[in-house]
Amino acid sequence: MTMMLRRIRNGVLPVSPSKTISAEKSPSYPSGLISKLIRPGSAAVSEGHHVQETDPISPGFRFARKSAMSSSAASLEPSGRFATEPAVDNESLFDDLKRRFLRFKRNNYLKESERYQALARTQNPKFMVVACVDSRVCPSNILGFQPGEAFMVRNMANLVPPPEQGPSETLAALEYAIKTLGIENILVVGHSCCAGIKTLMSMEDSPNLSSFVEKWVVTGKSARLSSKSSASHLPFNRQCKYCEKESVSHSMRNLTMYPWIAERVEDERLAIHGGYYDFVSCTFEKWTLAVGRGDGAGADPILIKDRQFWS
Repeated sequence: MTMMLRRIRNGVLPVSPSKTISAEKSPSYPSGLISKLIRPGSAAVSEGHHVQETDPISPGFRFARKSAMSSSAASLEPSGRFATEPAVDNESLFDDLKRRFLRFKRNNYLKESERYQALARTQNPKFMVVACVDSRVCPSNILGFQPGEAFMVRNMANLVPPPEQGPSETLAALEYAIKTLGIENILVVGHSCCAGIKTLMSMEDSPNLSSFVEKWVVTGKSARLSSKSSASHLPFNRQCKYCEKESVSHSMRNLTMYPWIAERVEDERLAIHGGYYDFVSCTFEKWTLAVGRGDGAGADPILIKDRQFWS
């Protein structure tokens, strides 16, 4: 080990018994290799040099990297380059998550162990919730769902695609919730300041969609057209707010296009609800679809009932 450090101080890296390579000139290593080899915390400091060693790659071989000490701590980027920008402290983030988990275990799981053991055997949720991925819109937080009460799926802009769009993870979750778990209430939750709806409302009518976000939110194009028509006199931000609610109703309508949902709604074994959470004012709107039979003259068989405003 003493000989190893002496050779490192002189700027030489041992590669094999017959070959050496300069610490300052090592072009033969692929980009990104250094970042994979450095082991955090395995550093030796000697004579003003910062030496980092790693675990063996093969018997008798260890890769070392020498860099000059600077006034600010250096961090290693994924590309293998040293940078002065501070790295994200993931360790402290996960320390916080650990504390939260242990608090949950102490205050919830252990105090209600019988309920959690029952949930370990089976689940019988009352709601199927379709919500947005927005970090500010957590159904369990804003509506107080407890474990086992709601089966959830979250996607960009809380959209339910029509049948012609084909399979999706949202439909897979809905099918399992309805057919397997026998859930009796579907709740589609929209929200204020939705980036997905803003993207939808900003899109041009073009078949050439470039991003995954655009290719997904175009699912709500019928809501966009309806909103552009009904709210054309409003400024753009108000049009977006209009569409945030309109898209919920269109997703509810799309749900009734699936026979395995429609038949349960008609038999009153399943109810479809819409919700809108405004996190600016902390208010919640809720409404329900009443499905009737059309009169044969082109009437819309889907009506909204039981609209409520919670504030």
